[in-house]
Amino acid sequence: MGPAELMQAAAMARRFYLEGKSKIQIADEFGVSRFKVARVLETALERDLVRIEIRVPAELDAERSDALRSRYGLRHAVVVESPSDAAEDAADPENLGEVAADLLGELVTEGDVLGLAWGRSTIHMATALHRLPPCTVVQLTGVYDAGTAERGSVEAVRRAAAVSGGEAHPIYAPMLLPDAATAAALRGQTSIAAAFEYFDKVTVAAVSIGSWEPGVSTVHDMLGEEERAHYASLGVAAEMSAHLFDAEGRRIGRDLGERCITVEADRLRRVPEVIAIAGGRRKAAAIGAVLRSGLVTSLVTDTAAADYLLHETGPGPWPALERVDPDEGPAAP
Repeated sequence: MGPAELMQAAAMARRFYLEGKSKIQIADEFGVSRFKVARVLETALERDLVRIEIRVPAELDAERSDALRSRYGLRHAVVVESPSDAAEDAADPENLGEVAADLLGELVTEGDVLGLAWGRSTIHMATALHRLPPCTVVQLTGVYDAGTAERGSVEAVRRAAAVSGGEAHPIYAPMLLPDAATAAALRGQTSIAAAFEYFDKVTVAAVSIGSWEPGVSTVHDMLGEEERAHYASLGVAAEMSAHLFDAEGRRIGRDLGERCITVEADRLRRVPEVIAIAGGRRKAAAIGAVLRSGLVTSLVTDTAAADYLLHETGPGPWPALERVDPDEGPAAP
């Protein structure tokens, strides 16, 4: 390029990249065709006259996020850098909740019904919430135990509703009951039944994922040793909202769900946007199992889990947005 061509290319690039003008507008200004403008802009990139740098906050990994979204057919995948000092068996990094809070503020629109399930990550997310459009917030599961209600999912629902200025519909009941009959009786109580009526109206949900081991699944920790061993013998690889899944995302141990106060899997599958928040190498295989269940549309995770998910050699997942139930397979064309 000679000096005149360089100056023209620089001017066109400034109009296009910095001022946001279209190629047609630039062509009119300089008296050339839009095809000429396109060629000049392309040459400007090739000659290093223009450098395009894609920058995201340092704690987010754009490359892994895009690869994960593509591999699992997710609507959104956000990968957060794992803390450098995190142990391999560490629980979810707290910064997952902060990033999930920002994502929720971006995805929720006025008039939505937001559902929050029990989980340490969803509680961290609710604590980090600073903006939400006006929406109704409903609790999707019972609490870990009565003593933690005010510090757990009930408080998370109240916090989200306070930030949004919307209604809150908490559930003051344990997640796990001794038997199906007791659970059914509780579901019939007025306040709990009122919350359940909102389940079909939920438009955005946030859930956590646990692997079947101590300290990583709330439900695992609530059961006795004999019951834990029983469900482990069925091949449980993951737990989400008191639903159990094998490595291929198939639901197993469905009798457990009958004893729990939780949103039914079929209802969750009909929620347009279900965001799972889970990370750490310890949970990676469990996250993969849930992604195959067809219940989740988006994921917030960390680099430790993402690296496992991107290189695992297990059964290939159906695209998450197809919402396929692995027990039934894809719908007939």
